Formats: sequence, structure tokens, C-alpha cells
Amino acid sequence: MTVHFIGAGPGAADLITVRGRDLIGKCPVCLYAGSLVSPELLQYCPPGARIVDTAPMSLDEIEAEFAGAAEAGEDVARLHSGDLSVWSAVAEQIRRLEKRGLDYTMTPGVPAFAAAASALGRELTIPSVAQSLVLTRVSGRASPMPNRETLQAFGASGSTLAIHLAIHALDQVVAELTPLYGADCPVAIVVKASWPDERIVRGTLADIAARVAEDPIERTALIFVGPGLAASDFRESALYDPAYQRRFRGRQE
Repeated sequence: MTVHFIGAGPGAADLITVRGRDLIGKCPVCLYAGSLVSPELLQYCPPGARIVDTAPMSLDEIEAEFAGAAEAGEDVARLHSGDLSVWSAVAEQIRRLEKRGLDYTMTPGVPAFAAAASALGRELTIPSVAQSLVLTRVSGRASPMPNRETLQAFGASGSTLAIHLAIHALDQVVAELTPLYGADCPVAIVVKASWPDERIVRGTLADIAARVAEDPIERTALIFVGPGLAASDFRESALYDPAYQRRFRGRQE
């Protein structure tokens, strides 16, 4: 038996990968994070599949589901929102599977920041303006931040920040980043990227808190901060310059 960890994408059911969809269709057991994964994805489960919403469950209870499926010789599709590589909480599940000697696979998914950037209609790396993207968050009850991983430390680089799981700490984000980026630095907040009720709040570090206060956001939001979010007067990449010779262009000098 194998547990297939699958990145279910940011929300929209058609943003799951083909591999992920096909794995769901082959597994007689499906565990999904119901608080974040679209229930529309469950349409890909085979008839008669055991479908379990893990949102109210503890890690011990989830492990028990894995163990039960192993005893029955049944593969499990384990769906997590976004991509498995960041804030998915798969590491502790994998550790328990390894202790039991159970096999697993990992299938990547569309990450939230990519879906949010698409909602904004923006490339996040702009020539000569922003060439680095930092994925980070603030401390929360579920997981504190390491001491050296702070907004000030990342903000000092001037990179575009994609701040996850932090809408509850928007005032903190503004206070810590304004001295580094300036009050007029663009901010964009994408709420429930790719979901039917997706919405976007744009502003600057000076006014974003007031804009959000007009229509409060409770959860499932991603905060972007950085000058590249509004850049329009920037140099074009040399990639498509007619004078730029590269291996696949086949131009003669």
C-alpha cells in the first residue's frame, strides 16, 4: 500500500495536476483537508471510495487512517491545499509513515502564491526592479518562526515578499516593513485565490490597513509587498532582444 500525498492546488478544482487527478481516481481511500481543499476535487474519487475530511482530526487520528488502509491493502490519496513543499504539514505525517515502514509518494501542486500572482495579472520578477521572491509568514499558534527569520531580515533585501498566513497580523506587517520599503510601497492582498469568491485588495503600506478595515478579511489571504507589484517603466529583458544570441535561437552572428 502507498500513501500518495497530493498538492491539490490553491482552490479551483481544475488547477490540480493531471497526475494528482489520476492518483485520486485510483485510490480507494481519500483523506482531504476539508477546511482548505475544494470539495469539487472529490468528484475524481472512484465509486465507493472512503472519503475522510481531516480538518477536525488530530495527527494520531490521521495516522490511524493510514494504518487501517495499510491493513486493508488500500492506497490512500492524501490531499493538501496548494503545494506540498511549503506549510503543508506533510513532514510529520511522512515521519510516522517511515516509522511504520509504509510507502509514500509526493505529487506537487500549484502553490497559492502562483495562483495569487495570476489573479493580479502580474509577473513577480521584473527586470532591474525585483528578481527575488521571498515566501514567508509570521509566527502563529501552530508554528513559531525561527528567531532569524523575520520580516525585517527579509525586507532588508528589498525583495518582493509573499507573506502567507498573516492577514491577522496586517498591522504588524505594515509597521515592520514601512521603514524598509517606504510608505508608498505597493501592497496587494489576494483572498482565496482561484476560488469563486476570490477578491483582491490593492494599496500601499500607508493605506492597506484602512482599505482592509472597510471589508475585513478573516483568513485564506496572501499579502504581497514590494515595488515590483506596480512597476511599469522598466527595461525589457534581454531574452527576446534581437541582438541576444542563445543556443536555441539559431541566429548567425
